[in-house]
Amino acid sequence: MSNQVNFDIREVMRLLPHRYPFLLVDRVIEHEVGVSIAGIKNVTYNEAFFVGHFPELPTMPGVLILEALAQISGILAVLKSGLRADSGLILYFAGIDNARFKRPVVPGDQLRLVSDLDKQKRDLWKFRTKALVGDELACEADMMCVLKKPARGQEAS
Repeated sequence: MSNQVNFDIREVMRLLPHRYPFLLVDRVIEHEVGVSIAGIKNVTYNEAFFVGHFPELPTMPGVLILEALAQISGILAVLKSGLRADSGLILYFAGIDNARFKRPVVPGDQLRLVSDLDKQKRDLWKFRTKALVGDELACEADMMCVLKKPARGQEAS
């Protein structure tokens, strides 16, 4: 990745429909248009999931790491396609392959979320993603998403 950017939380919120407590990208730090993106998730002890996962050994759930990777991928898709959060379209998971977890993510860690666009054909998007803590790989996965309107009666208000 070559292009340094600095999209703060306000810009992230303009690009994604997610909100607290499910917005898992704090900042975008790199972006190569239509190719790749990198962002940051600051992991803090006061996040609601640490109350139960696990009280004696707080660990970020793997599914939330995958969700954070999906959200950074969603920002890449939005920036490539020009869509905005208010377009009425949602980028839904269609599949996750080759997901591997290499180290636990704990309070105080800063996750670097990286997504590379592998393929895009019409409304189907494929990404190669990884989450790092420092130079250590915490998680990697290949993700497939589809861009579509929510089912009738499921529209955001």
